Amino acid sequence: MRSFIGCVIAVMTFGIVGCSEPLTTREKGAAIGTVGGAAVGGIIGSAVDHPAAGAAIGAAAGLGSGALIGDRVQALEKKQTDMDAQIKQNELELQRQRQEIEQLKQQKREW
Repeated sequence: MRSFIGCVIAVMTFGIVGCSEPLTTREKGAAIGTVGGAAVGGIIGSAVDHPAAGAAIGAAAGLGSGALIGDRVQALEKKQTDMDAQIKQNELELQRQRQEIEQLKQQKREW
């Protein structure tokens, strides 16, 4: 049991450290879900004298649910980034229009 969880943690650690690019939110969710699922599954499996099977089943369930949750959070982050970009674009357009209004006021005064 301990060797299985140790292997899972080692693989996850080397996988995370070995990545040349930062992990996506989906990948982070999958990693956290896998480790958490393996731990909980191992604990539950120990209660019925099958800790390795419990850890394996927990890891698989944690991987799926963690990836699903991470994917949803990642989609929300992208939506937030898109909205921030749109707000910035709107602010620039508003500033341009204010400058144009001031120019028109200035021209009107000069007449």
